[in-house]
Amino acid sequence: MAKRGRGRGAGTAGPGVVEVPKGSRPAGPVAGVYYIDTGDCELIPDQDNSTGWLLRINGVMSSHIDLADPLFLDFEYMRWIAALVESRWPRDSRPKLRALHLGGGACSLARYFHAAYPDARQVVVELDGKLADYVRGWFDLPKAPLLRLRVGEAREVTESLTPQTRDLIIRDVFAGSLTPRPLTTREFTEHAKRVLAPAGVYVVNSGDAPDLKNAREDAATIADAFAHTMLIADPAMLKGRRYGNMIMAGSDRPFDDDPGLARRLLGGGVPAHIWNDEKVRAFAAGAAVRHDPADSAPAVAPARTPAESPAGTPADPPTAL
Repeated sequence: MAKRGRGRGAGTAGPGVVEVPKGSRPAGPVAGVYYIDTGDCELIPDQDNSTGWLLRINGVMSSHIDLADPLFLDFEYMRWIAALVESRWPRDSRPKLRALHLGGGACSLARYFHAAYPDARQVVVELDGKLADYVRGWFDLPKAPLLRLRVGEAREVTESLTPQTRDLIIRDVFAGSLTPRPLTTREFTEHAKRVLAPAGVYVVNSGDAPDLKNAREDAATIADAFAHTMLIADPAMLKGRRYGNMIMAGSDRPFDDDPGLARRLLGGGVPAHIWNDEKVRAFAAGAAVRHDPADSAPAVAPARTPAESPAGTPADPPTAL
């Protein structure tokens, strides 16, 4: 689902299956296919960047890492998330950002935020334990407590967290082209809101087809839970002309009308527009607010991110977050 940025090639497939001895961890990236708990992944050198690597998970391009530059984000939707976060929390103020990533692939965004906010404390939740361990071995990720990889199901982990302990939650988890329903309901969104500080921000990567049904329901559900919303997407996506990604955010504190953010989004390889709360609610009008099943606890569906999602065996022990 994710679109790559300008000036980067698609990469070429590396050699065949890479055998990693049981109980060991790769010492740096090696091109090839790796078996993981949920299937397989492929590590691919970036043709146009000698320090760049692409990660494909179960046939879907998931992540890009530039080992030499953690502030380079190849996927446009990640650039949009970074721009939104930096508009809310300017980097020069050095905030001690507390971030929770639900999904993270190669941890591209977590690595970016560590470089942008050196005092940040981040947790990345990943379903696939083996992938998480590989990611720790392949890429130079910050150590705990600056960045923890926690192996687990995203909803279960979110429900277990202490209230008001995060400033930012990013939901970027997919099974195929859509986010598993248990992570999209009003009840789950309320759990995320409970974990956020009063001025915290909940950000979702909403993938959809041209009919935009899924995106409208995502918007309706977030708007039902939060006092203020915003949406970022490119014009073709907003007009329902293609499959793609929309970035939506909810907060109980208003989003600033930041002209610098608008300029930054227009200046990317895929220029994007911002919709304010009024436009988001108009977009969502008439769409269903999703709810958990009334007769049972929500099913926990294995989830994976189409354009990013971290990984692995408890690379860091699942300690309290």
